[in-house]
Amino acid sequence: MIVIILRGAMDGLDAVQPYGDPNYAGLRSSLVGGPQHGSLDLNGFFSMHPALAPLAPMWTAGELGFAHAVSTPYRDKRSHFDGQDLLEAGTDTLQGGVRDGWLNRMLQEVSGVTADTAYAIGLGDLPILRGKAPVANWTPEASLSLSPQAERLLGMISESDPAMHAALAEAALLSAVDAPAMSGAPARDAQQARKSGKHLKIAEFAARRLREDARVASFSLNGWDTHRGQQRGLKSALGELADTLVHLKQELTAPVWAKTAVVAMTEFGRTARENGTKGTDHGTGGLMVMAGGAIRGGKVYGDWPGLDAQDLYAGRDLMPTRDVRAHAAWIMQAMTGLDRPTLERVIFPGLEMGDNPGIVL
Repeated sequence: MIVIILRGAMDGLDAVQPYGDPNYAGLRSSLVGGPQHGSLDLNGFFSMHPALAPLAPMWTAGELGFAHAVSTPYRDKRSHFDGQDLLEAGTDTLQGGVRDGWLNRMLQEVSGVTADTAYAIGLGDLPILRGKAPVANWTPEASLSLSPQAERLLGMISESDPAMHAALAEAALLSAVDAPAMSGAPARDAQQARKSGKHLKIAEFAARRLREDARVASFSLNGWDTHRGQQRGLKSALGELADTLVHLKQELTAPVWAKTAVVAMTEFGRTARENGTKGTDHGTGGLMVMAGGAIRGGKVYGDWPGLDAQDLYAGRDLMPTRDVRAHAAWIMQAMTGLDRPTLERVIFPGLEMGDNPGIVL
């Protein structure tokens, strides 16, 4: 199982576009998608952003799927830091002193875990793997001008100033050097980051370890905070995600890929309507990406709530129709055999898993 944290709040309505919704085009004048705009049709209602085109063979092979209109229980304040903390803690509230992450709690519930079973990969902290179970760490070569603590502090300060927040998010897209991210982790110009190939090094390392003794890996991809000029910024971020998934499949080799589930999650979605700077602001309902030979792909999972004004959350966001933790829990149940009470009370406290969507083969 590989969990990728997409830091910065990916716009699921642009990644997988509901072009069949009658209200979609009216909300997004410059960001409108669909087959007539070069997107890849998925099922006659949803289309996939052109930057995800390298994943089309996975979709056709049933190794790529999406879950739309999902979210954590986090609502209304729309802070990257709180949103990511709740996503990685796997709880229904930030209260209660939970210090570990849901992937680590899973490791505590299965047998045979060693120091090589799970890997936290990358520069930033990964709270999702923090906890009592042993976890190995690996970081690619990198040079940072600011410590992770300094970058998180600058990002947190900007959270209370929308103008500064948007300006720093734009600077992260325009700069060719590491810049403070609104996501609470170092962000870099998406195009420069992609050219550096650092995401491919991370994917290659994860695959190498999973071909051996490791069974769990997690890392993050930045660059999803698209307040301005989303058309360019999201294209680069989605391209990096597509590169990563394709590289994972290539490096895992067929026998291991066939047993692998990759889950990419983000802290929350973005507004249904684009803003005045051709971007989108922090929202609620978002998108979960799933890939791997163990995934029953070729499908967009979830109950679509619609984009009519009366159907939007708080009149502005895609309405969540399912807890993103439920999809992760059902995948985990199929991969590990953990029972439902353990998943709902220990791994994801406060979760009601609901019906099994049958994501895993």
